Amino acid sequence: MKLTLGFSPCPNDTFIFDAMVHGRIDTEGLEFDYHLADVEELNRNAFAGLPDITKISSFAYAFAAREYQILDSGGAVGYRNGPLLIARKKISLAELKDMKIAIPGKHTTANLLFTIAWPEAINKTEVLFSGIEDALLNNQADAGLIIHETRFSYFRKGLVKIADMGEYWEKLTGLPIPLGAIVIHRRIPKEIAHKVNRIIRRSLEYAFRDAIYAYDFVKENASDMDSTVMNNHIKLYVNSFSLELGKDGKRAVNELYRIAGERGIIPALPDQIFLT
Repeated sequence: MKLTLGFSPCPNDTFIFDAMVHGRIDTEGLEFDYHLADVEELNRNAFAGLPDITKISSFAYAFAAREYQILDSGGAVGYRNGPLLIARKKISLAELKDMKIAIPGKHTTANLLFTIAWPEAINKTEVLFSGIEDALLNNQADAGLIIHETRFSYFRKGLVKIADMGEYWEKLTGLPIPLGAIVIHRRIPKEIAHKVNRIIRRSLEYAFRDAIYAYDFVKENASDMDSTVMNNHIKLYVNSFSLELGKDGKRAVNELYRIAGERGIIPALPDQIFLT
């Protein structure tokens, strides 16, 4: 059986999925037709119900939950790895409501966390995540939310950190930050979905054990990334929660949706969002 799979070209995703898409592990008879895309394209594809399996922003999942369920493995959840709010110079948080904010996508979790923290800051413009630093340097925005590898490079361009969305979330809840998830379409039979979950975990365990093989795929899709940044990226976003959400990971996801739901940011979710 062949399934369609979407994930980003970012090092954390290519590190996780390398072994399963290249046949380095037992895939239990399943094959994967994979597609790499920016997180917002992945989100849009999920809204259309296109892929069988896909990476998705936690915020975006709220709008696709009736079509997909969250798998236990492969997601991006953790501590001290949240999006950063940066600017050309130090500004006070009170000024944000009057400023133009560059965001990496309407349905990114970065935007959701920012909306929870500063709901009055509504003047936002969507910019591809890799272009936010330049948008600030070119005066196209006053502040910007950065994710992925730009967390490691913004200061080299003279930009400064205004706030850390991860610190905000952790102080608010005491929980890890649920940035993104791997989800599977509800049309896929449950026994196949559990196979996929096992395969993703097996793929990551292989990458942890024999990282040299995964790094070829990582480098191929992160050709413009400094090797130190690439390694730091993987260390930051790939962790024990990537192997298994577990109790704390699921609590974090549920708490994000509880807060966002109470504030009217997301629609009501179905009762069962996790694969059981």
